[in-house]
Amino acid sequence: MTDPSKHPLVIVVGSGGVGKTTLAAALGLRSTRTGDDSLVMTFDPSLRLKDALGVGDEAREEDTRVKTGGPGGLWASLLDARLTFDKLIDRYAPDEEARQRILTNRFYDRLSANLAGVLEYMASERLFEVSSSDRYSKIILDTPPTRQALDFLGAPERIVSFLDSGAVRIALKPWFDADGKLKVTSKLGMIGRNVEGFFDRMVGLELLRDMAEFFKAFAPLFGGFKERALQVQDLLRSPRTLFVLVSGPGSGRVADTLFFARRLTEAGYHLGPIVVNRVHPELPPVRDTANQGRRLMEWLGRRDHQGVAELRDLVGASHPVVEIPLLPDEPTDLKSLDALGGLFEGRLEEAMARASS
Repeated sequence: MTDPSKHPLVIVVGSGGVGKTTLAAALGLRSTRTGDDSLVMTFDPSLRLKDALGVGDEAREEDTRVKTGGPGGLWASLLDARLTFDKLIDRYAPDEEARQRILTNRFYDRLSANLAGVLEYMASERLFEVSSSDRYSKIILDTPPTRQALDFLGAPERIVSFLDSGAVRIALKPWFDADGKLKVTSKLGMIGRNVEGFFDRMVGLELLRDMAEFFKAFAPLFGGFKERALQVQDLLRSPRTLFVLVSGPGSGRVADTLFFARRLTEAGYHLGPIVVNRVHPELPPVRDTANQGRRLMEWLGRRDHQGVAELRDLVGASHPVVEIPLLPDEPTDLKSLDALGGLFEGRLEEAMARASS
């Protein structure tokens, strides 16, 4: 089944600048017409979703209601990685002492704000949270450009591998004594102090102490993180989850689109329609060769439709290719977003009919 309206979770992916955020907002808005309570969420660093739906930074703190006037409710959520991480600590720390030890740890402060991969993993945690709550009958996830979206999809597997690795067991060993000295050097006298001084210059003992304290305080939460990561893996590969791949027009985009489609299907994800967005219209040839603007538009239309035809030919009947024309104006309000959603639905029906014929 390749119709996004039939799936409780829809994940919109693709390269940058192709209109993923706008389409995600349009899909969420259209889903409210059937009475669904829907959530559109993003961890795209550009945060264009709040502009498209008319919400502010309050959507970082909690899901924000969008006034649609339809029978169903629409909410928007902007992922804040640090806030999500803090809430996880609040929820799963075994007691208040453990919670404070983690939240006030300097390594945790650096980890949650700067470490590569934290944003993607926090997105998977947040997705698991909202999908498990059963609050929404429809969730639309807008993702950042292709490479970071692949990082998001691989985040649960990476966290499981990390928690199962020897690195965690090594980090949990008692490296420091009660005075904050390295145990392996504390009994070596002057030699030990020289070795400790060397480590301090090369790595920074203060950072190592913070890391050791963090892993010690965080250890009771490892089991829960691993269990949720495995559940997120199952969620992403569930038949109830559908991926919509968005691409730009032109033959030059075909190879990247097919690469991403293959990565998704080989990994066991359910890929639905492939959307080619902002396709220039085909114009009849003109004899006035001096009209440079018209000649350019004619060439762009020919290029875009050739790319769509090539993509359809290479994809075959496995996935419908939906062609969305270049609009006079980018959708910036609920009315234009709803119109885009209706256009997508109509073009999807045509593409599905074409693929089945």
